[in-house]
Amino acid sequence: MKQKEKRQRLPEGGKRSSKRLLALDAARGLAVIGMFVQHFALNQTNSFVSGNTMILFMLCSGISYTLMGSKESSGGEGEPQMGKDVAAGRDMPAGKALPEGKESPGKFRTRVLARSVFIDLIGYFLIMLNGPFAVVLPAYAMLFLLALFLIRRSTKTLVLSAVLLFLLAPPLMMIGLSLFSGAALLGDIAGGPLSALAWMPVFVTGMAIGRLNLKSTRTAGRLTALGAGILIPSKLFAVFCLPGLRMAVENRMLQAAYTEPDPYAVWPGNTQPVQWHLLFMDMPQGGSLFELLIGTGGALILLGLLLLLEKRLSALYRPFACVGQCALTLYVLQFLIAWGAAVAGVEVTSLDIGSLFLGDVMVAAAVTVTGCLLVKLPCAWLEGAIRRFTRLFECGPGTVR
Repeated sequence: MKQKEKRQRLPEGGKRSSKRLLALDAARGLAVIGMFVQHFALNQTNSFVSGNTMILFMLCSGISYTLMGSKESSGGEGEPQMGKDVAAGRDMPAGKALPEGKESPGKFRTRVLARSVFIDLIGYFLIMLNGPFAVVLPAYAMLFLLALFLIRRSTKTLVLSAVLLFLLAPPLMMIGLSLFSGAALLGDIAGGPLSALAWMPVFVTGMAIGRLNLKSTRTAGRLTALGAGILIPSKLFAVFCLPGLRMAVENRMLQAAYTEPDPYAVWPGNTQPVQWHLLFMDMPQGGSLFELLIGTGGALILLGLLLLLEKRLSALYRPFACVGQCALTLYVLQFLIAWGAAVAGVEVTSLDIGSLFLGDVMVAAAVTVTGCLLVKLPCAWLEGAIRRFTRLFECGPGTVR
């Protein structure tokens, strides 16, 4: 009996759960490895990781967000599907007591809020270091908060929201880049390509995928086919049609009268004009519709293949899954490495590790080994810290209000 209770308490204590989706952890791990390659060993051969690794990470985060909501609603740990009420977008009746082992939606919202505050604080700490890489953690924290409006909606609503966000988020975040310049919080929400709004289409797509049975080979095959159906036409359009559209937009912008903004004028008279031409460029972390579609298509193909081959290649997945399980710690580590090197008088961007023979492979191997070592600890540094921070704000079980 004691052994059974101990096993049930393991997930709450920060130990790894046997019900984790290995393929999802591996995909997240590959995204983190890709970030290290992009920042420390980028070259012409591996240049495809630029921007696409973040899209893959956001897709996995959206899936994990839905699964986290599933745990809160169903009382399970690591269940691959949402509970029936959550998938249908229904709450429990007001005043009804929760069954034993289940948690209220209010407790889930508290957990998300606490995680967002923790991630936001870490993000602004990294910004303070003034390293050579862009920090997306504040926008990531805002994503968690914004997604609360959708977590209990139906799967159909999530799919429709994702489609609308792919169409509307790029121009809106470009307007936000102009209007919210210098406004930290608003900038994190909708201020350009690295804001929460820019990543929201991919994140919500992940939330919708999290409603599926990810252990089904049929689901894996459909994700792969969907990814190919998105990637191929989007890439062809970006190669053959997008340059002409961009030139037309740029010529139109050059013909328009330009007025230098007055930094002392009241808002919005002190803002820069909207850079509409950026919406017609397929560039890493540019936030355009075409970059998002191409990256999302590739991420769906990779995720579908990983899910499809999980049982056959589980031993191969485990090292990458270890990286995925301590993604936050490793993400922060790359900024600390760059900052420490700069303090010592070395600029990591000038080392050009990618030009060395197998330099990118060595960086990827080093990250993988580090991830495998971190998961041997009782809790990875920041993963354990965020769980302890979250528990400070958690309420005891009660009724749904």
